[in-house]
Amino acid sequence: MALATPRTRPYLCRMDLQAYFDRIGYTGDARPDLATLRAVHRAHALGVSYESFDVQFGTPLTPDPAAAFDKIVRRGRGGWCYEMNGVLGAALDAIGFEVTRLAGGVHRATRGDDAVGNHLVLMVDVNGEPWIADVGFGDGPREPFPLREGPVISDGYAYRLEQLDAGWWRFHNHPLGGAPSFDFTTRPADPALLARVCGELQTSPQSPFVMVAIAQRHMPDEIRMLRGRLFRRVKADRKDEHLIPDPDAFVALLAREFELELPQAAALWPTICRRHEELFPDAPA
Repeated sequence: MALATPRTRPYLCRMDLQAYFDRIGYTGDARPDLATLRAVHRAHALGVSYESFDVQFGTPLTPDPAAAFDKIVRRGRGGWCYEMNGVLGAALDAIGFEVTRLAGGVHRATRGDDAVGNHLVLMVDVNGEPWIADVGFGDGPREPFPLREGPVISDGYAYRLEQLDAGWWRFHNHPLGGAPSFDFTTRPADPALLARVCGELQTSPQSPFVMVAIAQRHMPDEIRMLRGRLFRRVKADRKDEHLIPDPDAFVALLAREFELELPQAAALWPTICRRHEELFPDAPA
């Protein structure tokens, strides 16, 4: 593997970059070109689960990529958008890419600008052309895509990028996905905004991460999704789902389907069941 010489401002040193590659199973070259961007992005998407269990555990989280690196790379956990894209952005920095961190807004289509900052998006310059890199949307594309209106197809899952106006873009999720869309601008994100919203998502009773335990995992032939007691396998054209029966099955599923060894998650079970009944009163118990 050929490692690029880090620039003066990247978050990761060369040794850290190799540890990141080992974590995601990447064995190719590390050059600031499109082939590397695509391969690293795909390896991360398929190698690390999206998850927000620390919110359920009450463990404080920040947008600091160093903390995310320790959690995802050294401790083998997954992460949510600030962590997943934080580590990916740091790795791309270290490889030699020009990376701009953007403030996205999941559900901005319905919530308006109050949603801005609840998602971290990466814009990567590749030979003067902007590409969007995002391993933090959970069930988003496995590869980066150019900042260009039109369809985005990833392993049969159909996404779409729409330019709303001169300042805003909207990314539309695939038809069987979770959140339907997120918006973003190409202006660099305000770190203070990301930090504030990151904190609110961990404490607000209205936060989906407070209300529901969430995990998602890309596999070559499916996307695995966990929402509290509900486990779902999503193909490009269909989905299958079932309810998890008890805390032992919950912990076992996290390990088997998401590679998350979290025995302490059994203590969340009473809250998970109560919230399932509150949020989905007509669903089978």
